[in-house]
Order: sequence, then C-alpha cells, then structure tokens
Amino acid sequence: MTTGIHHVTALTRDVQANVDFYLGFLGLRLVKRTAGFEDARQLHLFYGDAVGAPGSVISFLVWEDGAPGRVGIGQVGEIAFAVPPGSIGEWLTRALTARVPVEGPVREFGETVLRLKDPDGIIVKLVGRDMPATAPLPDPAAPTRLHSVTLLTDQPDSGRAMLERFGYRPGPRSGAILRMVSDSDVIDLRDVAGYAPGIAGTGTFDHVALRARDADQVRAVGAALPPDLGETNLHDRKYFVSLYVRDAAGILYEYASDGPGFAVDEPPAHLGETLFTPPGMSDDLRVTLPQFALPGEERWPRRQLLFGQRLHTPDPVDDQVLITLHGSGGDETSLLPFAHAVAPRARLVGLRGRATEEGSLRWFRRFGFQDFDQDDIAAEAEAFAVFLPDLAQLYDIDLSKAVFIGQSNGANFLAAFLRLHPGLVSRAILLRAQEVLRDPPAAAITTEVLMLDGRLDLLTGPAGPALATDLAADGARVEVVTVEAGHNLIPEDEAAARAWLAARD
Repeated sequence: MTTGIHHVTALTRDVQANVDFYLGFLGLRLVKRTAGFEDARQLHLFYGDAVGAPGSVISFLVWEDGAPGRVGIGQVGEIAFAVPPGSIGEWLTRALTARVPVEGPVREFGETVLRLKDPDGIIVKLVGRDMPATAPLPDPAAPTRLHSVTLLTDQPDSGRAMLERFGYRPGPRSGAILRMVSDSDVIDLRDVAGYAPGIAGTGTFDHVALRARDADQVRAVGAALPPDLGETNLHDRKYFVSLYVRDAAGILYEYASDGPGFAVDEPPAHLGETLFTPPGMSDDLRVTLPQFALPGEERWPRRQLLFGQRLHTPDPVDDQVLITLHGSGGDETSLLPFAHAVAPRARLVGLRGRATEEGSLRWFRRFGFQDFDQDDIAAEAEAFAVFLPDLAQLYDIDLSKAVFIGQSNGANFLAAFLRLHPGLVSRAILLRAQEVLRDPPAAAITTEVLMLDGRLDLLTGPAGPALATDLAADGARVEVVTVEAGHNLIPEDEAAARAWLAARD
C-alpha cells in the first residue's frame, strides 16, 4: 500500500504574515487557494513543492485575528521539512538575518535539525536529510518534502496501532519518542502523559493527512476501520478523496488519496493564482475572505489601530470607499457582502466593534434591552474619532467622500457618532437604526443620511422615524426608505442603497 504523510493542516490568525513566512522565507510554492470545504467563510491555503505533490504540502485554515489555541495532548506538536544536508548553515544564517526565531542546530535521531517558529508560534523543523523532491523548487536550498510530524499523545499504544493501520512500522526510540517509519517519511509519537490537553485555535494544527494510492484504497482501508474511531464517511475534496478518524488521544487523522491533485482545475504553471470556492457558495461571500499580497507585490502598510479592520479590494476597483459597522453578534466581515452588492467596484473596509455582550461583538454596552450605556457610547465615539484619521492615512481614504454603512447596533453607534463628533462622516447609510442617546447634544450636522427602515421591524419600532426627525432637526439631509421587512436585510435594501449612491455620483 502507498504510505507516508499526504499533508498537514494548521490554523493561522494572520494570513499576510503566514504567506510571507512560508513563501517569502521558506520558499515553498502556493499551489492552491480555496474557501474551506467545511466552512466556506474560511480561506484555505496550500503550500508545497512545485506541483504540490503529496508528501510536500502544509496547508492553513485562516482564522484572521482568531483566538490562539493551546498545543497539548491530542495534537500535532511539530512539523519538519527535509532540506539538503549541506544547507543547514545557510538556513541558520537566513533565519538570523530575517529575525525568525531559531534554535540549534541539534542532533535528533542522528540527523542535524534547526527548530524555527513561524509567526503563529508553530514549530517548523528543518532536517538535513537527502529526501529528493517530486517537483523541485527553484531555490537549491529549499525544502524538498515533509520529513516528519511529531504527535503529542498520552496513549502511545493507541497511536502506534493507528499508524500501523496506515502502513507505518515501529522504528527507533529516543527518550519518550517512538519513531514510526513509512516508505517515505517518519512520524514521531511523543508520550506526553501529564501534559495539558490541546485546545483548537490559531497556532495549532488541525490534523495530519496520510497517503492512499487512490480513492479505492481510501475506501478499502476505511471499511476495515472499527466504528469507534469516529467519522469514516468519504469526502470529495476535489483535489483528493479522504476520510477522517481520531485515535484514543484525540489526534485527528485524514486519509487522503494521491490524486487527482492540484492541477485538476489550474494548469501547473498557474497553480495558486485563482481563488476557488465550493459549489453553491455565493460570489458575494468571497469578499469576506482575507486578501493578501504575494512576496514582491504591492501591499498596504501594516499597523495596529484602535478598531479591527478587514479590507477588500475588488478587481477592477474604482475610487469609491465603503466603510461598514456590523450589528450585534457580527464582525468586520458581516456587512461586506451587502456593501459589495451595493457598489461592486468599491474598496471596502469592514470595522469591528470593541464591546462584547455574552461573547458577541457590539459597538457599545447596554444595561438592558433598551437601556444603553451612555458613558460607553461616549467613550467609544471618542476612540472612533481618534481612529478615523489614522484609518484614512493608513489606507489613503478621503473621509469626505467615503460612505459609512451601519446595521442595527452599528447603525445606532454611527447615528450617535454623527452628533457627538460632527464633521467626520459625510455620508451614512443606516440600516434599522434607532436613537440610543438619552440626551442628544445640540450639533450642526451636514451629513447626507439614508435610513432604511423595516415596516415590520419589531426591534426598532417607532424609534427609527424619531431618529430621522432628530437628525434632520440638527441639519442632516435625511432620506428615509421603508421596506417590507423586519429587522433583517432584504434585496430591496441593497437596491435602495445602490440608487441613493448612484444619485450622488
């Protein structure tokens, strides 16, 4: 039977830093970019040799700004790539020059090893061993293929039995590590009894995939697995067919066929250039996936600002900029599909509120259903007033021409901000907004405002029209459109917003 590691999948919280490390520093090739098959809201990147051959690939699910996990029992702890034995000194120099955290060289199982950390803190080992690449990369010192992974287990006998099912056999021991050997690589089972269990999150691995010759071998091995190992249904991942099982320690294994491979929908010379999405996924959902620049491409500067952001630049792009503020329970991506539908060629900036309520993001706190924290509104508005000029400078935005779109809690915050800090927002679209200021200050507002109210909206109720009256009394040029909907958004909202913007071009 075909044996060995097919690929390894991990989680990253910073797609740009991830690309810079695995492409820019390690020199791997981006061979595929897709939306996740299990969750289309996740970007999934695959890096490998020149064709993404099985045994060379590491992939990442992107949880942009996601919470870090904890490495522990039941997880992959380390990954290792083989590099030419004579290149270890060069890689040490490269790491020091690039300020990549590095330890070593040390000797492990008779081989020379450098231990690096990627931007998420994942341990990536470079092992000086002659393991020829299926499709060599241009750099003669580049990684050739996966050398090994280290599995952290408190039940090594279970791990050994699992790997033997997939063609691995016991090899040498070193301390708490049993090295399992295939025809092409190794897997180190490390007994970590007494460690804390792993917790999924960024900076951790999701699973290790093992190789099968083809889909028939996946089916045959899957049929022979005992039912207590968990999910054994076949999944068509387009580039391979696979199934998933867990061992007693909780380590997740995927068993994946070698074919058809990553060239099934892109020619080999153009692998990784196109974003592919699962069948049935809306094109508008593409705008929620994080974008990145390849090494050498122009990119926006990186800087930590007071409020989190997600940028989307369409191709082609015009000079419009739409800035979105999500509703309760949303995030910086929630309104991007709406904004994209309203202005398909506009640059989009999705913003994230800083308040939370029972784990859900908001723009300000509240004490009760209609009892809003006035001090928190004022404090967050003050921070937002400081934030906007920094945002404009960082991303070259003319605030006098930008259009702000807020929904529900985001719209309420935006309406309050117009009165608390007049002059910073010139155009605003408020989706299902209401008055949240207990004593609105007198303000001279020149903002153009479109309010989109739902006639059946039981959450906002009569507060929407009252807000429109108050804004107009302060000088805002307010247009109100009422659609046949509740608090939810419908296509008529998009059409009304699109028409309102078109009238101002």
